[in-house]
Amino acid sequence: MGLSISVAVGLYGISFGALAVAAGLSVWQAVALSALMFTGGSQFAFIGVLSGGGSLAAAATAASLLGLRNAVYGVQINALLRPRRAVRPLQAHLTIDESTATAVAQVSADERRRGFWAAGVGVWVLWNLFTLLGALLGERLGDPAAWGLDGAAVAAFLGLLWPRLTNRDAHAIAIAAAFVTLVAVPLVPPGIPIILAAAVSAAVTVAQHRRGA
Repeated sequence: MGLSISVAVGLYGISFGALAVAAGLSVWQAVALSALMFTGGSQFAFIGVLSGGGSLAAAATAASLLGLRNAVYGVQINALLRPRRAVRPLQAHLTIDESTATAVAQVSADERRRGFWAAGVGVWVLWNLFTLLGALLGERLGDPAAWGLDGAAVAAFLGLLWPRLTNRDAHAIAIAAAFVTLVAVPLVPPGIPIILAAAVSAAVTVAQHRRGA
């Protein structure tokens, strides 16, 4: 599962590399952004602000806002994996949507660790390789969406999510989050609908727990 997620998401790095160069970054700036920031939503927000004429400070603020979700993932992953202190910095860097989702989808502690590291390392390696490829090819790629790469990541997430919807409460949360996302997409900047959906999911979960108490 971790390796398949890595391939699907890594391929999407081609579009980031191409868009980063189109936004005014050099090839190596695009690669450095993928290697060091390494969170797709934040990276696309960063170059989106730059390409729209925004300042570096505005781009960094937008990227940081979207990156807040990784802090939430970090709390969950620490509780699941209980890593040694020496590996925590590396684990923190690899804590992204894909590695978290892959780990949470497993049943045993050993499989959670394998899933996290397979997805985390796999996505990092392929994301950076394809970022470099996309940056080198630049405009010769045309519209990245025409290749279907944007849909690959979405399909991978749906594949992880579907088996987790095992009861009515889980279905209710998924429906509420999906509805909020659909409503928010045309109204707010890219990436913000994900944060809104997460907030709604948390609120619905709290309400469900209070109802059951």
